Amino acid sequence: MFPGLGTVINVFAIILGSSLGIFAGAKFKEATRDLITTALGFVTLLAAADALRSLWNGDFITSLPKGWPLLTILASLLIGALIGTALKIEERLEVVGIKLKSRFDPNGSSPFVDGFVSASLLFVIGPMAILGSISDGMGAGIDQLVLKSILDGVTSIAFAATLGWGVAVSALPVGIYQLTWTGIGFALGAILPDYQILAMTATGGILLLGIAFRMLKIKQVPVGNLLPALFLAPIIAGLLHTFS
Repeated sequence: MFPGLGTVINVFAIILGSSLGIFAGAKFKEATRDLITTALGFVTLLAAADALRSLWNGDFITSLPKGWPLLTILASLLIGALIGTALKIEERLEVVGIKLKSRFDPNGSSPFVDGFVSASLLFVIGPMAILGSISDGMGAGIDQLVLKSILDGVTSIAFAATLGWGVAVSALPVGIYQLTWTGIGFALGAILPDYQILAMTATGGILLLGIAFRMLKIKQVPVGNLLPALFLAPIIAGLLHTFS
């Protein structure tokens, strides 16, 4: 095996699942597609709830000063929102999606941008993307990424059935994101402390809530502008850990 193999498998799983979803999606009525999207929104809510459990994890709580676990997530989100808005990440993601749409979906037959943005964020958020990629880089195995590949492949079938080719193209940012973490694991030879991973996971849970709200048409949350919070969470948690 070679470093990055787990991510390669993950990318192919998303492309394969998306292709199957697009083929099946053509046979679905619009009402069926809307119902599938709603069901996926509910599942995303469950994924968010699972990620948010990290906020009450004993290791996370004891690693920070008393009363600061929730404030750590809040600070990450607030600062991340300011940075993301200043960098216009959401707009840039949409611009990339629009350019790719003109190439892959010129007739406008599918909601390409929504598929690209939503799938990209959903597939990169979560502890398996980070821990699995770092473990891959360290040569500790690709078990976590293989499991993630199966989950992403199944999810991409349902997503692509309603959101089109944008879901397949999301494999590109997923590959870049996970290979970056694989490189970090290969270079550092060590993973982040548990409490920092938990901080990142809890923050990711909030972002997943935003994605679920978009899918359920509750509120069009610019989740892309909150992405910096994912990287700020472990940094802020690390700084606060020195005072615990």
